[in-house]
This record gives sequence, C-alpha cells and structure tokens, in this order.
Amino acid sequence: MKSLCVFCGSKSGTSPLFLEQAKAFGKLLGDNGIQLVYGGAAIGLMGAVADSVLDNGGQVTGVLPRFLADMEIAHPRLTRLILCETLHERKMKMFELSDGFLALPGGFGTLEEVIEVLTWKQLNLHRKPIAFLNVDGFYDPLKAMFAEMSRTGFLRLEPHELPFFADHSGAVFQELNR
Repeated sequence: MKSLCVFCGSKSGTSPLFLEQAKAFGKLLGDNGIQLVYGGAAIGLMGAVADSVLDNGGQVTGVLPRFLADMEIAHPRLTRLILCETLHERKMKMFELSDGFLALPGGFGTLEEVIEVLTWKQLNLHRKPIAFLNVDGFYDPLKAMFAEMSRTGFLRLEPHELPFFADHSGAVFQELNR
C-alpha cells in the first residue's frame, strides 16, 4: 500500500481516545512512508491525523471543495492540496488516489464517504481494503446494523467484501497492509 484514504470527523469528538488514536494512526502512516489522502481540513480528527503524518516525515494530500477552502479550513502544511468544485468530485479524486480506506470516528460526512466506497466494493467496482478504527466502541452500532442487514436478507457480502473493524491503530494498520 502506497496511499491510504482516511475518512474522519472535522470535530475531535468527546473522548480523548479519538484524538489519541487519530494521531497514533497518522504516526504509523508517516513512519511507514504511506501517503495520507484525506479531506484537506486543518480541524478536528482530520487535522490531527494530517499533522501526525507530517510530523513523522510523511506525505499528505488533501482534497477539498473550494467552498470549504473559502471557509478557511484548508490545512496550511499539506504536501499537496487539490481543490475541486463539489463533494462528489472530492470523493472520486480521493478514491482515485488511494489504495485503501479507513474510517476513523466522525459524523454524517464520514459515514457517507465510507458507505459509498463499501457500496462500490459490493458492486465489484474495486477490491481495495476498507477498515473501521472502532475507537472506544464508536462503530459497534454500525457493525450491528451490518449484521442486521445481513440477517434480514438485505446484505450479502463475500468475505473479500467485508470491512475490517479494529479497536486500535496497530491492528487496523496491520490488516490494511496484508
């Protein structure tokens, strides 16, 4: 893996573990020479993971719609900032630049982005790995929802389509690099 797209919150959340794990994962990327591809913001978990990659010698590409750049949330230290017009363009560019995907805790945007790449994988549009960093049980309800979708016949996933859930940075990093 040469590049990894990380979807995560533009807020830091209520648990200090969210920020701690975002920084730990960023360090793993930087230390291992894996480029971070992410939404380009300097705030929340987004800013924390980018700062950690940069502080540990890594490369970071941010992809940001102009309307968000105009709100002055663009990270000032990125290796590369790609400006686009829409959120749809942002997702396509992040997809094109990435060898895999990780969801850290986040809100609607994080969830929407990771569900879209999961859908694309289910439709055999790609075979890139997808993982969730389940910090402090954050993604337990989503994992349960996936199980319910499967149990009730709305979701049938082959083993290679299943996302990986891990409770700490090291485990998810190892799985994504298998």
